[in-house]
Amino acid sequence: MNRRSLLAKTLFGIAAPRLAFDWIRSANAQQNTWRHGVALFGELKYPVDFKHFEYVNTNAPKGGTVRQIALGTFDNFNIVVSGVRGVLAVGIGFIYDRLSVPSLDEAGSEYGLLAEAISCAANYSSASYRLRADAKWNDGVPVTSEDVIFSFEAFRKYSPQQSAYYRHVVSVEKTGDREVSFTFDERGNRELPQIVGGLVVLPKHWWEDISANGNKRDIGATTLEPPLGSGPYRIKEFSPGRNIVYERVKNYWGRAVNVNIGANNFDELRYVYVRDTAVALEAFKAGVVDWRIENTAKNWATAYDFPAVGENRVLIEEFPIRNVGTMQAFAFNIRREKFQDARARLAFNYAFDFEKMNKLIFYGQYKRIASYFENTELAATGLPTGKELQLLESVRDKVPREVFEKPYSNPVNDSPGAWHAHLLKAAQLLKSAGYDVFRRKLINSKTDEPYVVELLSDDTSFERVFLFYRQSLERLGMTVTVRIIDSAQYENRLRARDFDIIVATREETLSPGNEQSGYWGSQAADQFGSLNLIGIKDPAIDAMINEIIFANSRADLEAATRALDRILLWNHYVVPQWTYGKVRTARWDRFGHPGSMPTYGAAAFPNLWWWDNKRSAKAG
Repeated sequence: MNRRSLLAKTLFGIAAPRLAFDWIRSANAQQNTWRHGVALFGELKYPVDFKHFEYVNTNAPKGGTVRQIALGTFDNFNIVVSGVRGVLAVGIGFIYDRLSVPSLDEAGSEYGLLAEAISCAANYSSASYRLRADAKWNDGVPVTSEDVIFSFEAFRKYSPQQSAYYRHVVSVEKTGDREVSFTFDERGNRELPQIVGGLVVLPKHWWEDISANGNKRDIGATTLEPPLGSGPYRIKEFSPGRNIVYERVKNYWGRAVNVNIGANNFDELRYVYVRDTAVALEAFKAGVVDWRIENTAKNWATAYDFPAVGENRVLIEEFPIRNVGTMQAFAFNIRREKFQDARARLAFNYAFDFEKMNKLIFYGQYKRIASYFENTELAATGLPTGKELQLLESVRDKVPREVFEKPYSNPVNDSPGAWHAHLLKAAQLLKSAGYDVFRRKLINSKTDEPYVVELLSDDTSFERVFLFYRQSLERLGMTVTVRIIDSAQYENRLRARDFDIIVATREETLSPGNEQSGYWGSQAADQFGSLNLIGIKDPAIDAMINEIIFANSRADLEAATRALDRILLWNHYVVPQWTYGKVRTARWDRFGHPGSMPTYGAAAFPNLWWWDNKRSAKAG
């Protein structure tokens, strides 16, 4: 969500021939249509003079405090180096504004926040943003084009993930008093204007100044000095690794902007850090915190029977998830030889007895995931037809034949006989991949090296899942280690790609685009800090990502996304886990929320909620 580069350079710093961008400059010069928002496909729902989003409560009162739990620890407030250095404090995004923000009742539309207007070239080769004259930092200094350029350059330089995300931006420049223009290296990439619109804008004057301790601030380093922002909240107080409190900025410049009406209602947002989920649950039951999202099926089934629930002082509520498709899975690090054969990876799926686990551990609450875009219209179903089939035919020689022959499905253990058959199938797959059992241990047939696997997580709730899964893997002769480590160690091991199998979750929006390159693209596989944790390098996947990025219609986007889904699934890069389809929440009855929640907002907490004095008095 950034953009920039005053020099016309590629991601790798190689100077681009100036004539190569003549057509881009020409398109830029012809821009003259300014709009209040931008839609990926079709038209915007809200007109230029809209007063607020339909789903908000315009009369929501301001005030009160909400206390939430954060897991792990933190040692950094610098959002630029998040994912590369340190552990970022939860909630830091509340202190910043972006050029544009999405609506929660449209798929793929954004409206100006810091920017009052947006102008895109007809061929999507460039985009310009005009800043609001009254946009200010919380020290009263105006937000400027220079701030936007500074922010883009900082993210591009210090954040590998963002740098990859913005790799198609070849230049960013000030083109007016409050105007910034981005030039792209290709035409037809409809998402690029929204990508740069999502840039977190940082205060250049603050970062280039001297800190309270007399040292020059460094945008490329971690810091625990509370940063200056332009957003609705600022850091009020904190204790590293223990808690952080944000206070509402009473004179926030954007409080009357249409996209903010009815939002940012709490006076304080408090986060209390705990080390594990068990402590988090007890803190909620004791009233130390007010709100909780429950991710553990056992807790949801058994832990919410304490007196406050029966007295309706604690409310249990589920909110449907309509805005994302989630793939949660055991993810392999295929950089390691033992996971490079797809047959070996598939063996892990046959060894996973989801049905028994769902019954014994999850109280039958879950269903198995069968798509990287689960629960959305983007999920591949049946056999490919039409445009999707046409796209897959173009890479037929590069994808598993099953892509064309049968719909993807996971093994189903619906009987004792099925389970034993699947274990046998797993053993056969491992043998075909070059592994034999010798003295009850699985070994590499060529090297005699034992097949050793580590299941790694920073979430204690996954320990019982790992232990359950380990039994099946050990029956195949594997040597399996279960390791739960703290969040800082875990982040460092992910960055170093020092893992065998982790639990990875990837949430896909209804409008997938350039981020897919960072998730699955070949270029990202070896890039430090990228989200291609698995290490995928596949030309067919690269081709489908390209089709998604350059889709000319919603129908083309859906076809390309389903094709990508099939290729990912049939390569068995992960063992899909489970999904619920709703956000499970528990809260002390102190808050109100809109009567009709936004279609794509799920719980939308705390953004659209507010403190309710009458309810608070009842909850105690």
